[in-house]
Amino acid sequence: MAEVKQAGGRPVIDYTARDYESLLAQMRAQIPGKLAEWRDFANEADFGNVLLELFAHLGDILSFYQDRVANESYLGTARTRRSVIEHLRLIGYELGTAVPAAAGLALSVPATVGGFVTISKGDAFATKSSKSKPSVRFEYTGDTPLIIGFGGVPVDPKTNRRIFTGVPVEEGRLFAEEVLGVSDGTADQRFPLSHSGLILRPPGVAQTGQDITVVSRLGTTTDLWALQETLAFSQAAQRDFTVRIDDADQATVVFGDDTFGKIPPSGSTIVATYRTGGGVAGNVPPGAIGTIVDAPQLALLGATVANPEAATGGAEREDLDHAVNHAPAVFRSMRRAVTAADYEQIALSFKGVAKVRAVATGWNEVTLYVAPEGGGKVSDVLETNLRSFLEDKRMLSQIVEIADVDYVPVFVTAEVAVESFYVTADVVARVQAAAAELLAFDKVGFNENVYLSRFYDRCQDVPGVIFVNVTEFHRGDRPDPVIEPLGTISMSANEIPVRPQADDYRTGIKVVVVPARPR
Repeated sequence: MAEVKQAGGRPVIDYTARDYESLLAQMRAQIPGKLAEWRDFANEADFGNVLLELFAHLGDILSFYQDRVANESYLGTARTRRSVIEHLRLIGYELGTAVPAAAGLALSVPATVGGFVTISKGDAFATKSSKSKPSVRFEYTGDTPLIIGFGGVPVDPKTNRRIFTGVPVEEGRLFAEEVLGVSDGTADQRFPLSHSGLILRPPGVAQTGQDITVVSRLGTTTDLWALQETLAFSQAAQRDFTVRIDDADQATVVFGDDTFGKIPPSGSTIVATYRTGGGVAGNVPPGAIGTIVDAPQLALLGATVANPEAATGGAEREDLDHAVNHAPAVFRSMRRAVTAADYEQIALSFKGVAKVRAVATGWNEVTLYVAPEGGGKVSDVLETNLRSFLEDKRMLSQIVEIADVDYVPVFVTAEVAVESFYVTADVVARVQAAAAELLAFDKVGFNENVYLSRFYDRCQDVPGVIFVNVTEFHRGDRPDPVIEPLGTISMSANEIPVRPQADDYRTGIKVVVVPARPR
């Protein structure tokens, strides 16, 4: 509780303590000097005391809002997503939306099918659902239909079916021809989308199909509008629009004022086609996509689908810590990639990219080693989008190549003795989780060594463990020796340590329960 101090014969109130109790105490301390006749101010039933409590209560509320306003006024102290969004817009930085995972499907049809099959935008596929895990929807997103001539696809003798690989799909759901409203001819019109979670990458990036298209219709005339990051550079006659996304992921289409961007004609109907979705839930393992949801032309043929490789690149919306730490670096580079550090910072600002290492592989060539969100290889969709994202940021003569990183599985086996009064299965699970966390994708990076001592520390700290003896510790591509002699697994510049694949019996760490030594 703050005290009222005397300075120069006058009371000085400590304004850093402005809670209810402090304010009430400070007001009561002023009573003897201001109202000497009021002697019973400690009585709870006294009406004057009630007034003091009300003033203290109001002062506490006002102090709270003063502190919140002060905190939210600076990027470094802001805590609400809305404040961070508004701060970063001042430097032209928009927080990234959730990014959909991408995968390539293998389409299988009976051997009797020999004609052409067309896959159109919006044709949907999905994973199987369960009680604890809903299905994840994937769609073909290309604006141009994919026409497959199965007459030229050989028949697999093992299955007696024709298998076409390489059907690109992205996680999410398409909403086509949604009517947003009618233009009233005024400036700066805003039309919110009905569905939240818009997938929105920078304009010109989504080469397999635009994330959002907007048209205006008046009578028999249909005008297509172009998505821009900002209307600040749009001319008065340009049919441009921009999208603003709030802290609740609600997107709003914004038009110009006939000075910066054209106003939609009065009475015209505004129609949008867009996709929603994104997130790490789309990073499904190989073989997870196996249901044809909305592609009747395939179902009628008796077709089946599967993803031979895991879907990658799915990422949640940009969090505040990443935005606050990353946006200033992007601003300092002026969105121009010159040095390797520039390429890394700008590539990391592209949602779907988790880790990147830039290397000058020639006098005019830069190779980006990219690890997508969720790990795995770079999908064709992510590579295409990332290349187009960097196109207007690279130097004119610079050639940008994108390559996969080298994932090195680390195998660990440990003998663990468990206290008799602990449940053995629970202790084993906690040991595996503690060891696996050391190799979690978000905890490792390029050229990071893996130390045996850390596994001992983590496993030994698990409650119920008497002792740990690691009997296997080596790289997956180097089975010998079983234990690295120096207790260190070294990584090269382009290597990232990871846990073994899910189909390996030694996922994360293998634990063998052994009897405790006699005491």
